[in-house]
Amino acid sequence: MPKRILQGTVTSDANAQTVTVLVERRFKHPLLQKTVRKSKKYRAHDANNTYKVGDTVRIIECAPKSKTKRWEVLEA
Repeated sequence: MPKRILQGTVTSDANAQTVTVLVERRFKHPLLQKTVRKSKKYRAHDANNTYKVGDTVRIIECAPKSKTKRWEVLEA
């Protein structure tokens, strides 16, 4: 099964080797046909602490790195 790749914006880089990434998805409501925006935050592994708040990054699924981290930063 292929690993998922998501794109989002870094909202926090306070923790060592970790960034919080806000990923937004848009879809059409099945009944109302209105475009709906939903967002979710993912904690991703950033080994070199290279990404800062506001950067747009791509993240990829990986094996669990910690209790909350299941993603790695792929690139900016």
